[in-house]
Amino acid sequence: MSKQELVVLGQSAGECCPGLLTAPLDEDQADTLAKVFKALGDPVRLRLLSMIASRAGGEVCVCDLTPAFELSQPTISHHLKLLKQAGLIDSERRGTWVYYRLLPEMTDRLAAILSRSTGQPLAGPAGAAS
Repeated sequence: MSKQELVVLGQSAGECCPGLLTAPLDEDQADTLAKVFKALGDPVRLRLLSMIASRAGGEVCVCDLTPAFELSQPTISHHLKLLKQAGLIDSERRGTWVYYRLLPEMTDRLAAILSRSTGQPLAGPAGAAS
């Protein structure tokens, strides 16, 4: 099983990621985030992530994921590979089967990046009076 460390977007270890309303993203942050959002931009991958994340016990066998779709097993494996490359899930082979689990660190980072602080106003349309 691979133990890859996820890239923290623009922060040192232990600090939370900056929100989009706090500071503009630099080029590397935008590139990293775009890969994650691209992985989430497909309905099949979004459903797979949801099935994995909501599974009691925190992990699911690929043999339980495949029947939920009218897609071939290689296609499902490809989608799972893209989610794994984006840092959203991890896997472990047990005999013939592969088990998948959510990596909550990445979903927590996405939530932090997309959230605004309590009391922080939303930006209005350009040119609108306050």
